[in-house]
Amino acid sequence: MAIVDVTVIPIGTSTPSVSTYVAEIQRVLKVYEDKGQIRFELTPMNTIIEGDLPVLFEVIQAMHEVPFQKGLMRVATNIRIDDRRDITRRMEEKIEAVEKKLND
Repeated sequence: MAIVDVTVIPIGTSTPSVSTYVAEIQRVLKVYEDKGQIRFELTPMNTIIEGDLPVLFEVIQAMHEVPFQKGLMRVATNIRIDDRRDITRRMEEKIEAVEKKLND
């Protein structure tokens, strides 16, 4: 299982606000989550997604397409992948491991 950090940047919007695009992307993610294919978490700067890597690539492409579907002609998407294959770790477990070390 992999964890990805994704930021979709709509370029050429009529205002500085991009929350409409972010909301639509979250709707796309919810569809995948409802199917049990991913788990995700919205943060103030990005979205973290957890799942099998081939599915995550499909999800990222669906996210990337949202601004185009809303009429934009340019989109930049930043992706960072954490793909650990020796053990399966969920998002929360990674945070808990750091918090445990902080409390030691």
